Amino acid sequence: MCVKYKQLLCVKRGRAYNFLMSAKYTAVIKEDAGWWIGWIEEVPGVNCQEASRPELIESLQITLKEALELNRSEAIDAAGDGFEELEIAV
Repeated sequence: MCVKYKQLLCVKRGRAYNFLMSAKYTAVIKEDAGWWIGWIEEVPGVNCQEASRPELIESLQITLKEALELNRSEAIDAAGDGFEELEIAV
């Protein structure tokens, strides 16, 4: 299962940063003891547990989006002023 995001707007220090994203992430999911549990392979710490598969997928999408927003915000804070952003493809 993959989740996909298209656009993220980050406002920091009065500036708006518009991130267009087309990255795909892999969700590893399974049912265990009546609960659905899942992780995002590429992002440590993004894991969820829900009562149903659809709820799990939605929860993983929300949690992944929040984790990416937090990581970007922390990176921009750490960079301070005068930083440059580059797209890196792997």
